[in-house]
Amino acid sequence: MNYSIGEITAIIIFFIGVYGVIARRNIIKTVMSLGIMEAAVILFFLANGAIGAERAPISAAGISADPIPHALMITAIVIGVGVTAVALTMFISLYHRYGTTNWTKAQKARKEH
Repeated sequence: MNYSIGEITAIIIFFIGVYGVIARRNIIKTVMSLGIMEAAVILFFLANGAIGAERAPISAAGISADPIPHALMITAIVIGVGVTAVALTMFISLYHRYGTTNWTKAQKARKEH
């Protein structure tokens, strides 16, 4: 299967985000890594939808880009911003309650209460 440069870049960026989620214990870095993964998925779908496109989707004649992936990715961006906002709000609450930004320390403090 032939992947475009955009798709290969998206796959690499996605796995950088996976590494950030797995290797980091800081909650802010975890939320940022999830945002990186989200951006990689959006890049992948946009790169996949633009393969072979020579004209804008508005054009009626000739080869044009598929507008469906672009419309879905706009929705994904809005949902991603909402999820990030909720995650950061939960982080602020957790930080005020336990006084740490570390997942394991927050879990230990939760068990002590």
